[in-house]
Amino acid sequence: MANPTLQDTVFLTAAEVAETLKLHPQVVARKLQSGEIPGYKIGKDWRVADRELASWLAERSNQRRLTERQKTERSFFRDGRLVEIPAQRKKRRFILERLLAEFDTTKVYTEPEVNATLGRFHPDVCTLRREFITEKMMVRQGGKYHRVTSYVPKE
Repeated sequence: MANPTLQDTVFLTAAEVAETLKLHPQVVARKLQSGEIPGYKIGKDWRVADRELASWLAERSNQRRLTERQKTERSFFRDGRLVEIPAQRKKRRFILERLLAEFDTTKVYTEPEVNATLGRFHPDVCTLRREFITEKMMVRQGGKYHRVTSYVPKE
């Protein structure tokens, strides 16, 4: 039995994609080879599903401008994990604020609980904990941590 979604899909050649997007065919070929444009290589030829091309274009639309915070999170998180701690203070603050959302303002946490929560995102939990304290996002008293309720994210 045929898959109805595959049956309804129109596949375009690389040349047709180039013509549709008004791009040079070599540009399209490079984007296909790098995986930027989603496609399927069949022998020496590329095919692009019309739906995937439309989705790819929608993701790049200038109608959906990302905020600096969204760009930072997109750059530093992969598959829900923090790939590195940003060196630039503003970007680091955005990342810390994203991680801070994992903590309840009404709960007091032990250091192992803080480590476990942060460890889900990045192995360097010590640096992240220290940054929370430095940025006055959390307070540490007697080995216990709590989120500062008066902290307001900065833009």
